[in-house]
Amino acid sequence: MNPSEPTSELRPGQPAEATPSRREGEGLHHTTLSPREVVLVTGISGSGKSVALHALEDAGFFCVDNLPPELLREFLRLEHERFERRVAIAVDVRSAGTLSHLLPLLEQLRGEGVLINILFLEASTDALVRRFSETRRPHPLSDDKQHELRARRKEDQASEGRRALIDAIELERELLAELRELSTVIDTSQLRPAQLRIWIREMVRAEGNRLTLVFESFAFKHGVPLDADYVFDVRVLPNPYYIRELRPLTGRDAGVAEYLRSQPEVDEMLSQIETFLARWLPAFEGDQRSYLTVAIGCTGGQHRSVYFVETLAQRFTSRAATLIRHRELDARD
Repeated sequence: MNPSEPTSELRPGQPAEATPSRREGEGLHHTTLSPREVVLVTGISGSGKSVALHALEDAGFFCVDNLPPELLREFLRLEHERFERRVAIAVDVRSAGTLSHLLPLLEQLRGEGVLINILFLEASTDALVRRFSETRRPHPLSDDKQHELRARRKEDQASEGRRALIDAIELERELLAELRELSTVIDTSQLRPAQLRIWIREMVRAEGNRLTLVFESFAFKHGVPLDADYVFDVRVLPNPYYIRELRPLTGRDAGVAEYLRSQPEVDEMLSQIETFLARWLPAFEGDQRSYLTVAIGCTGGQHRSVYFVETLAQRFTSRAATLIRHRELDARD
C-alpha cells in the first residue's frame, strides 16, 4: 500500500535502439526476453494507483509498489529467469530523485523487446484536494512547513494548507508530464474504487490486442474526461430527455435507441464519426498505441452519448478490440 496515497472513495516512437555494452549484457538479453506483459502503473498521488495495483493483483499480476527506477532492469531480469508470470510495477513521484532515468530506460527495454504498457492515473485538482482532505494524509511532495501553519491564526491555516497542497499537485504534474505523454491515461475524478477496478480488469482482458478502442460516454456538465484522445459533442442532436416516457431510460434501452435511429441527423453524425475513426485507425495502430479513447458527450450522459458509444463500439468490433465505458451511468451502479 502507498502510505501517502488516499484510498477512500474516488469521486469521481519508435523505441530507441539499445546500445550494446557489457553493463547491458548483464541485464535482459535480446534473444531470451519473455513476451509476457509488464504494466507500469504511475500517475498523480491520490488518483487511485493503489486501487489499480490491487485490481491487477486480483487479475493474477505479481505487483510491486514504489520500485525505484534504477532497480527496474534488474528486477525484470530476475523475473524472467525465475518465473512465468505477468508483472505490474508502481513507479511514481516518491522516486522523484531518479525519475529522470526512467524514460531512457523504458526506451532501452522496449528496444530489447520488453512489452511495457504504461498506465497513468489522473484526476482533477479539486478531486485530489478533496481526497487528501478526507484521508488527512500528506502529499508526498509536501514540504516541512507545517510548523509555520501552526503559528498562523487558525482561520488562515485551512487556506494556507490548501494552497500548499495545490502547489504540490501542480509540481507533481510537471515532474510526470513527459511520462504521461507515453501512457494510457485514466481519469478517476468521478470514479468510485469499485468502478476503477472494473475498468482496470477490462483493460487487462484486452491485453493481447495491438490497439484497443475505448468508447466513453459522459456528461458535459460534469466535465470532459481527462483521458480522452478525441471528444465529440452530440448535444446538438434531438434529446430524448424531453420525451416523458423516454426520460427515465438510457441510451441502452430499445425505446431511446429507436427514437434516435429515426432522426436523420443522428445517423449522419454517427457515420461521420465512424468514417473519421476508420480513416485514422491504421495510423494509430502503426504508432504502437495500446489504447485510443473516444469520448462522446451530451448534457446528462444518459441518452444520446450512451447510444453513440454503444452503436460505435458495435460498428468497430470487427475492426479492433473495443471497450465501453459510461462514466455517469457506471457511477450510479
